[in-house]
Amino acid sequence: MAGKPAERFLMDVKTVCLGMLTDGPASGYDMKKCFESSFGHFFPAGYGSIYPALATLARNRMVDFEEIPQDGKPDRKVYTITEKGREELMKGLSNPTPTHKVRSEFLAMLWFAHLMPAEQIDLVFDNKLKELDAFLKLFDDFPPRQFGATPPGAQFVAGFGQFIASSLKAYIEEHRDMLTQRDKDKVKAVGE
Repeated sequence: MAGKPAERFLMDVKTVCLGMLTDGPASGYDMKKCFESSFGHFFPAGYGSIYPALATLARNRMVDFEEIPQDGKPDRKVYTITEKGREELMKGLSNPTPTHKVRSEFLAMLWFAHLMPAEQIDLVFDNKLKELDAFLKLFDDFPPRQFGATPPGAQFVAGFGQFIASSLKAYIEEHRDMLTQRDKDKVKAVGE
């Protein structure tokens, strides 16, 4: 009789929060900033998923928190990972086949490009190229001395994001005419 299949642990918001806390104590706000800056290109998360994740982790004793009073504001909760949380994180990191999912409104929209006027498609492309340029500029502005102090995994992920963004930019620039030229060709053919 075959043995029971190994339990598969997913890399979810809770697990990523636990990983962030291995760098030291942090508030939900601190984690949101980290999700936006470091994880934004591959694992976005907002307050609506971070705070429920932290509440679940606290309830399950995977994190502790200290409430720090603030003048005129609600108390700030600063979280730290517990030994139980470290064990759970290591389970999450033990998955040998993590998925690589991409959810893109940009690509979903362009699937239906045949229903859009070329001018609208050009605008979508121009906006995406501006967004990619701004993202790639982050790497130009990143001080090399800080990058050297960054863990190798974070360096790999940053390089991966830079490669994907550069490749996406190059692909759009080389192939945008596939979707925008058709209307211009129709007008040209009618005018001939």
